Amino acid sequence: MNISEDHKSIERWGIFELSLIGPKEGNPFIDVTFYAQFKYKNKILHADGFYDGAGIYKVRCMPDEEGIWAYETFSNNSDLENITGQFICTKASKNNHGPVRIGKRYHFVYEDGTSYIPVGTTCYAWNHQGDMLEKQTLETLSTAPFNKIRMCVFPKHYLYNENEPVYYPFEGSIDKGFDFTRFNPEFFRHLEKLTTDLMELGIENDLILFHPYDRWGFADMGTEIDDRYLRYISARLSAFRNIWWSFANEYDLMQTKTMADWDRFIQIVQACDPYQHLRSIHNCYTMYDHSKPWITHCSIQHDDVSLVTEWRNLFKKPIVIDECKYEGNIHRRWGNITGQEMVRRFWEGFARGGYVGHGETFINSEDILWWAKRSY
Repeated sequence: MNISEDHKSIERWGIFELSLIGPKEGNPFIDVTFYAQFKYKNKILHADGFYDGAGIYKVRCMPDEEGIWAYETFSNNSDLENITGQFICTKASKNNHGPVRIGKRYHFVYEDGTSYIPVGTTCYAWNHQGDMLEKQTLETLSTAPFNKIRMCVFPKHYLYNENEPVYYPFEGSIDKGFDFTRFNPEFFRHLEKLTTDLMELGIENDLILFHPYDRWGFADMGTEIDDRYLRYISARLSAFRNIWWSFANEYDLMQTKTMADWDRFIQIVQACDPYQHLRSIHNCYTMYDHSKPWITHCSIQHDDVSLVTEWRNLFKKPIVIDECKYEGNIHRRWGNITGQEMVRRFWEGFARGGYVGHGETFINSEDILWWAKRSY
């Protein structure tokens, strides 16, 4: 029998989670629909639930008002239908300022009104390197100035990053193939843990949902699976206050996806995310039209930071050059600018009213680069 969690206390912009027992038969990822409505006074939030494996179904809420919240579940399965209850939302703790929002047109602000100035770094695949490197990454970040990190959901296959990940997002293996109709909950629980670790450090998770550097088939799963994946990850992660949705790293290199696909992807998450976290998409050569209404801010790859002025005037949105080349000494042109030049680009980008992101690619005998894995 499922029991509601009446009067559980959750801080403002924290995560309330309702966990229920339901069917394991068939394919619960496809066969079962499950969602909840969370109500505060006249406010109603619709939150999709998700299957977490072993007969467990979960739905989450990020309450944004202090007071009593009520909820009711809806499902095509009787075990998950019409579960009701309440919880109390209390005052946010000292370092909890809520999700980041757009402030005065070109800038950002936390939901409680505290100023937020993004000083981001790039560590695409640190979450696929195993416990030791992940722990070292978090230790480095705990003493670093960064308050945002760009990282990928899917594992990455590229120069200096050719190892197998610890977890895969779908059931199966690289040898036997993957069942794209069944997610691997362990993979997503691991991603949630690291997102929580970042949250506790005051770091925004600028989460990259797709990228082209793939050997597993995750970059070309097909329309139905792409869309299901977006709904699933939205259900799991939307309640985390430090999530930003980055729909691709170098979207224009993913030749099997059309511009209509990208527009649809962004609108799916926009519709599924009840908290409307920030949404962006990152280019290689061809700029996405950031003036589209479902884009909240511009995430740009370009080494000429003087263009911030032009882009501000064109898009009327915050400009973040998330990739202006990387500080380092590898033989690739995008990864060998000096520390002084990185600082100069940061200064000019900020002086022009935009923001600039960091990345570091100093060579290491074990191919452990911050840009891909962690600091050595």
